[in-house]
Amino acid sequence: MVISDISFPKKLFISGIDTDAGKSYATGWLARSMTDAGKSVITQKFVQTGNYDFSEDIEVHREIMGTGILKEDYEHLTAPEIFSYPCSPDLAAKIDNREIDLEKITKAADTLASKYDHVLIEGAGGLMVPLKGNYLTIDYITENKLSVCLVTNGNLGSINHTLLALDALKSRNIPVSLVIYNTYFDRDAKISADTKEYLQKWLKTYYPETLYLEMPTIKKA
Repeated sequence: MVISDISFPKKLFISGIDTDAGKSYATGWLARSMTDAGKSVITQKFVQTGNYDFSEDIEVHREIMGTGILKEDYEHLTAPEIFSYPCSPDLAAKIDNREIDLEKITKAADTLASKYDHVLIEGAGGLMVPLKGNYLTIDYITENKLSVCLVTNGNLGSINHTLLALDALKSRNIPVSLVIYNTYFDRDAKISADTKEYLQKWLKTYYPETLYLEMPTIKKA
């Protein structure tokens, strides 16, 4: 599958099967691949935890994209909510004694979408990560009618986590545009080969409209 042939939505939410699925690298890689294919694209980290004044995940995106820090990054449009403690957004907001402003996040994404053809919105952790009490990341995705790109890998347990995530998305009628397999975690050849084959067959059977892409192991530019 050639990136230039893919019809991407205006805003695409990048989520992972768990916290360390490789979302930041996958987001940067996809953004660079889209840019190289002639598409106008920018990334956003919708909630960043474990930082203070600037998002480390945005820095990863920009290094992979090879753009350097952008004007929109300095304007905090690409990381509108940053919390100091490295944990769930819900807990991080409690620790910093302030609430997550979801409207601010959405407005920032809309502003980016007015300047670029595509906005890749990286989530914080997985789909069921709490933002405000019982309000989860998947609720934000649903309310904003976003399509999802799910990042997976070849770690033991990834098949289970991927299928659970896909099932959760289907139960909310959330379209899954892409599944990106991050090859960085291919430490066991037998497990990774089986995972790739199983997931591709599963998608062809139950999610025929969802594209499967393998992301090569990359280093920051």
